[in-house]
Amino acid sequence: MEKAMQQSHGIGYAEYNRRLENRMKVEKQRELDYQKSLEIVNNHSHKLGV
Repeated sequence: MEKAMQQSHGIGYAEYNRRLENRMKVEKQRELDYQKSLEIVNNHSHKLGV
């Protein structure tokens, strides 16, 4: 999990836990990534007529 967090967000799990500011930054990025993925799925679903 440490490696995935480091690769995805440029911060290790220990540093993520150490400071609220770091957690908020990571969680904001996760939310943006999630919204982008929903948009992609919705666009493709619409194009496929699903």
